[in-house]
Amino acid sequence: MMSVETAGNRPRGLEQKWKVLISVMFGIFMIILDSTVINVAFPTLRREFGASLADAQWVISVYVLSLGVTTPISGFLADRFGIKRMYLLGLAIFVTGSFLCGLAPTLGWLIAARALQGFGGGISQPLGPAQLYRAFPPKEQGTALGYFGIVLVFAPALGPILGGWLVDANLWRLIFFINIPIGILGVILGLRFLQDYQVQRKPAFDPLGLITAVIGFGSVLYAASTAETNGWTGPVTLLAFGVGLLALILHVIIELNVKEPMTNLRLFSIPVFLNAALVGYVATIAMFGAEFLMPVYLQGFRGRTALETGFILLGIAIPSGFATPLAGKLYDKIGPRMNLIVGFTILCINTWQLSLIGAATPIPYILFLLALRGLAFGLTLQTSFVAALSSIPLDVLPRGSSLINSTRFVVQAVAVAALATIVSSTVSPEIRAQQDKFQDAQTTSTVRFGVCETPGVKAEENLPPGVGAALASLSGPTAAAAKAQILSTLKTACDQGIQGFENAYRITFFAAIGALLLGAFLPGWPARWGGRGSMQGPPPVAD
Repeated sequence: MMSVETAGNRPRGLEQKWKVLISVMFGIFMIILDSTVINVAFPTLRREFGASLADAQWVISVYVLSLGVTTPISGFLADRFGIKRMYLLGLAIFVTGSFLCGLAPTLGWLIAARALQGFGGGISQPLGPAQLYRAFPPKEQGTALGYFGIVLVFAPALGPILGGWLVDANLWRLIFFINIPIGILGVILGLRFLQDYQVQRKPAFDPLGLITAVIGFGSVLYAASTAETNGWTGPVTLLAFGVGLLALILHVIIELNVKEPMTNLRLFSIPVFLNAALVGYVATIAMFGAEFLMPVYLQGFRGRTALETGFILLGIAIPSGFATPLAGKLYDKIGPRMNLIVGFTILCINTWQLSLIGAATPIPYILFLLALRGLAFGLTLQTSFVAALSSIPLDVLPRGSSLINSTRFVVQAVAVAALATIVSSTVSPEIRAQQDKFQDAQTTSTVRFGVCETPGVKAEENLPPGVGAALASLSGPTAAAAKAQILSTLKTACDQGIQGFENAYRITFFAAIGALLLGAFLPGWPARWGGRGSMQGPPPVAD
């Protein structure tokens, strides 16, 4: 009789924890999707606003800068004003920025609206996982972050597909407007289901910590985003890196000596948090640093459209979407260690295989390699993040998530910039000058073109857009000689570019080995695993 009454009193519908998970997934999906969907529309935006490459690049760079500057302070804002309030405010700001982007009549307007998007996203993104840790019991937190990880792998993969489809249909403004219904739904769900956890005592304002964080993170991200254009040894890059590093050093000194720091750096005194953070940094280089290479390879060298590239990259997202929840369940049962060892072992093998791809590697084989990479992503992407947050007290979760996200973001930006430089450094100045001309011609054309091949085009006819018409105006022998010269230049550019990809993937191979070694020192099977509570150290205290 007792059991019948208990069953009858059980609340109907989804439990509160699953409602929180769905609410957070909607909001964060929108923010992450926007980080990749815009890349596909970049050439279209240049044509639409008649902008130079340097000016149009700010559409992407300002979003990265704004996102990176606000992420470090989101934890402080949550403690000061409430985590639910700040999370929803960030989403609302992001939706407003998206609406203004879609209306943008000028490039300057679009850049300002993109900065507003980044500001809102930087507030919300770290606070989503912190909500999940509060909603789910310790024994299910790996599972929760595993399901949440589906967003982290599918949103970046769907971005190029959605963006490519809208650009091909000449509907580029919908790239921004599509955020509005998703964001509004995320806000409504958040208002209804999220709980506003409050810390016992609101932290005092730390003006010096705020100033040094904004200058430090902003300058380093600016230097990383412009390093390939200005050169790593260029005065602008060196000045930005110098200012950024000096500001970050001052930030560390200030935060370790003030009574109530904005950035809780003492979390790094917890061994598991520190180790998991290091695993995440090295893994970011091995994973996300390399992920920007594949779209460039497929579009720039193999002549695939943005939409085709998006579908190919689903080869990563689909297996990762299955593996991520599985990794979360395994984490709850046996801990992070074996997830990381198996995942990074697969990643090491896979990255070495990718370092051997050539100009004519079959696309089905590349899909197979991407599927293996997706499996490795699913096992490792969230595991180190979950391990880090599981090692700290609940009261400092917003600060911990903010700290991990902001520092990973900087590592990712610098890694991508460094790998882009490695790729471009293999191309001689003469070939690079020719590539720039071809790129400018392609920006004003909708005709697909790949340096190494263009699907459906014979090798002897694979010429950049506009070149064929120019050759037609020349006489027979002169046209033949000019065509032969262009084809020779393209062959050299293809060979040098592929060599650059091989070099970059080999660098990330060594990063994957480093992540494997670090991950082996985290807790879990075959040692005894007691769940979240077994990893928590004493809360860090100020000196």
